[in-house]
Amino acid sequence: MYHITDLRSVTKEIAKGLLVLKDRIEAAKIPSSKLDETFNLATWNIREFGRKPRTQAAIHYIAEILGQFDLIGVVELRDDLRDLRRVLDVLGPYWRAVYSDAVLDAGGNRERVAYVYDKRQIVFNGMASAAFPRRTKKGTEWIPEFNWWRPPYVASFKSGNFDFVVVTTHIRWGDSEAGREPELRALAQWVADKKALFEKDKRAFDDQDLFAMGDFNIPSVKSKLFSAVTSMGLMVPSALAKSDLGSNLKKDKRYDQILHLPHYPENFTNKGGVVDFFAGNHKPLFPALTKDAFSYQMSDHLPLWIQVNTDVDERRLDQIIQG
Repeated sequence: MYHITDLRSVTKEIAKGLLVLKDRIEAAKIPSSKLDETFNLATWNIREFGRKPRTQAAIHYIAEILGQFDLIGVVELRDDLRDLRRVLDVLGPYWRAVYSDAVLDAGGNRERVAYVYDKRQIVFNGMASAAFPRRTKKGTEWIPEFNWWRPPYVASFKSGNFDFVVVTTHIRWGDSEAGREPELRALAQWVADKKALFEKDKRAFDDQDLFAMGDFNIPSVKSKLFSAVTSMGLMVPSALAKSDLGSNLKKDKRYDQILHLPHYPENFTNKGGVVDFFAGNHKPLFPALTKDAFSYQMSDHLPLWIQVNTDVDERRLDQIIQG
């Protein structure tokens, strides 16, 4: 949990909005994380973050929400990073970000993915990369079988003795739902290939637990698109398995996901959900804005989160005994 480090930029109006926002965050019942025991993981599509400068109120509100978690995969970050840096300044000196390069063509939409994290709880292990699809040799060249419009972004982290990999993605919207399915199946295949690599030589990889998250543009966990992305081993944590858990402002679509490929299934607590900062009425936060304009200051997506149990010492000792 963070504390506002510089109150000089908080006006009377922002202070009022922050008190309203704190009440809405409190309603999400996010448990505090405990060093070496648990951490809070989230994914949030912050609408066109960096395309146009956010107001100072929005910067404080976004920081207030991000500060509830220890590691957040931020989707729809644009090539301009100045607003991200403003948010990090509000969060304070313990916060860091690692982010992908922007894809500059129309398919990439000048977007990045960022991992924002509290270094007191989360350690960046050093690996960060785009996810590479399978390739086949054609003549003298190795050619990808498939390309995502926006390549998923992969990074490795550690919390306590718990090492893990996160892959965060923004699946295309496209012309139809059917057009999203190949990207989702390619993500499922990437995870399956990573799992096979882990199992081939378990001693070579400490970070065998894997999270896949982001904006999957899946309307429902009952849809064919959800079946596609979970077809090769990815699972939804029990805390997020509710079919009525929406991540859009209306809370009737499940565009965003946190899925996992657990080495230790018991690493996942039964705590998770969304942070409804909208709560059916944006006016207490931005009195002068329409709902649509509000979505460009905050977002049209709600953050999705889970709590992860990182206390794995007993299981590691059992592995040593078993050889």
